[in-house]
Amino acid sequence: MPVPPTPPVNQFDGGCVFIDGAYAPLSEAKISMFDWGFTRSDVTYDVATTWRGRFFRLDAHMDRFFCSLEKMHLAIPYDRAALREILHGCVRAGGLQDAYVAMVCTRGVPAKGARDPRLAQNRFYAYAVPYVWIASREKQLAGIDLHVSERIRIAPESVDPTIKNYHWIDLVQSMFDAYDQGRDTSCMVDAEGNITEGPGFNVFAVKDGTVYTADRGVLEGISRRTAIELCGRFGIALRVGPLPAALLRSADEVFITSSGGGVLPIARLDGRPLPAFPGPITTRLYDGYWAMHDEAGLNDPVSYQP
Repeated sequence: MPVPPTPPVNQFDGGCVFIDGAYAPLSEAKISMFDWGFTRSDVTYDVATTWRGRFFRLDAHMDRFFCSLEKMHLAIPYDRAALREILHGCVRAGGLQDAYVAMVCTRGVPAKGARDPRLAQNRFYAYAVPYVWIASREKQLAGIDLHVSERIRIAPESVDPTIKNYHWIDLVQSMFDAYDQGRDTSCMVDAEGNITEGPGFNVFAVKDGTVYTADRGVLEGISRRTAIELCGRFGIALRVGPLPAALLRSADEVFITSSGGGVLPIARLDGRPLPAFPGPITTRLYDGYWAMHDEAGLNDPVSYQP
């Protein structure tokens, strides 16, 4: 098993990529046009974040990444300890404090003329760039307008959404549905009319003091998990199960969760103001989410010393 090289410190302005076993500037990030990760979306990935120089819940992200690799019949040439070192190295080499840190494995390029995915050599990449928000701070304060698209999310029986993947065509089309209506972003429904997820986030509704979120057809987000855990800590009633679109539309509060912002309150659904923005439960979970970043068992400081 290869040993990652010692990462440089603050060498690459604006971020760093780990490619072909070495740290490099973002300008050297590349993928073959013939990699099935590009031609077939045959790839899995995960995204961790750092905040004020510390990873948040990195172990949970690596757990999900290795689980996805197994489900996808993919493999990387690094064990868990080496992966942690590489991810830390990307942040360190880019001189970043607040960062979006990705780990990616593609199917790779198969032998010429081959159609058997087992014959492809899997490829591993990692990179760190400045922290990416689902919505800018200005938009968060002004209020996100969420469109409930009638476009049906790819069924979990077809593509397992618990594997973080690039099968985003339905999600991207739902975003255009939102833009066509003058909204900011979108979420989708399943064939039964239940809310699933949005592009890069999970959806929660609050009704009469109870928090609701979908139990299937969604990525089991780490921020989603954090919000669920916080409900338990705070004694907030929670139901993880089918979330009918009608319930979302009648909610007292709505929020979304993502590593790109944590707990984000929604101000309007399809242009209609919600009764509370930001609501008291959403605010409590928002504050709890950021407070958890200071818990010793959940943060992993990056060393910036040479």
